[in-house]
Amino acid sequence: MTAPITVNAAARTGDGPRRTARRPRARARTRRASTWAVRAPLLPALVFVIAVTQLPFLATLVLSLFDWNAFHPGSRRFTGLANYATVLGDTAAREAVVTTTVLTASVVAAALVLGLALALLLDRRFPGRALVRTMLITPFLLVPVAAALLWKHLLLNPEYGLLNGVLAGASRLFGDGGAPQPDWVSAAPLLAVGAALVWQWTPFMMLIVLAGLRSRPYDAAEAARLDGASEAQIFRYLTLPHLRRYLELGALLGSIHIVQNFDAVFTITSGSLGTANLPYTIYQIFYQAHEYGQASAAGVLAVLGSLVIASVALRVVSSLLRGEASRG
Repeated sequence: MTAPITVNAAARTGDGPRRTARRPRARARTRRASTWAVRAPLLPALVFVIAVTQLPFLATLVLSLFDWNAFHPGSRRFTGLANYATVLGDTAAREAVVTTTVLTASVVAAALVLGLALALLLDRRFPGRALVRTMLITPFLLVPVAAALLWKHLLLNPEYGLLNGVLAGASRLFGDGGAPQPDWVSAAPLLAVGAALVWQWTPFMMLIVLAGLRSRPYDAAEAARLDGASEAQIFRYLTLPHLRRYLELGALLGSIHIVQNFDAVFTITSGSLGTANLPYTIYQIFYQAHEYGQASAAGVLAVLGSLVIASVALRVVSSLLRGEASRG
C-alpha cells in the first residue's frame, strides 16, 4: 500500500516532471563548460592577436578620418572621407597601384613557373637531393632587407657586381674587353626589384607545389604508363590538374605578401625610376609629407585589398583541406 501512495505524492507535488526538466539543462551546462574548457587555452592568443592587429587597424581607421599634418599639429580637424577621395584622386597613388599590380603579377607568375620546375626536379630521386633542397630553400629564409642588399651590391652593382664581372670576363674572352658595363638598377629598375623578389619567393612556391606532388595518387599515373601514356601526357592530364589548387594557393599567398612588399623597393631603388609601389607611397606620405590622415587612408585601402585576396586564399585552403579529408 505504501508504493502507490509515494507515487501519487510525487505526482501531486510535481517533483517528477521538474526533475526530468532539470536533466537537459544540466547536460547543456556540462556541454558549455566542456566547450569553454577547450577554448580557454586559446583566449590569451586571441587577446594577443586582437591587441597587435585589430586595435592598430582601428586606430588607423580613426586617423584616416582626420586632416592631420605633423607640421601643423594644432590644425587637426575631422574631414570624414575626404582623405580617401584625395588618395583615390592622387596621380602618384594611382601610378603606385599600377606598379604594385604589374610587379605582383610578374613576380608571382615567374616564381610559380620556376617553383613548379624545381618541385618537379626535387620530386625525383637523385644523389644529394636533400642538400639541393636545403640550398634551394635558403633564399626564402633570408631577411628581406639582406636579400635586397645582396642583389643591389653583390649582383647588380655596376663596378664590382657579380653579373657585370661575368660579362666582363666573357667580353675579354671573346676579345671585346673594352665594352662598357651596364648599370642594371638604372637601366631596368623594376626588373631589378622583380628579380630580387622572384629569387626570394621561388622557394616558397616550390615548397607548396612539392607538397602537392607528394599528395597526388601514384596509382593513376602508373595505370596511365601501363596504357602507354608519355610523361608529358601524364603531367598535362593528371599532374597539372591535381596541382591546380596548390598553384592557386601559392599565387594567392604570394600575392598577399608581394603586394605589401616594402624592403626590396626601399633598398634597391628607394622608390625612384617608377618603382614606387603602394607600401612605399604610403611611407612617403607618412614619413616625408607627414600627412598622417592621408597615409592612414591609403593604408586602410591597402588592407582592404589584401583582405579580398586573403579571403580567396582561405577558400582555397579550405577546399584543399576538404579534399584531403575526403581522400583520407
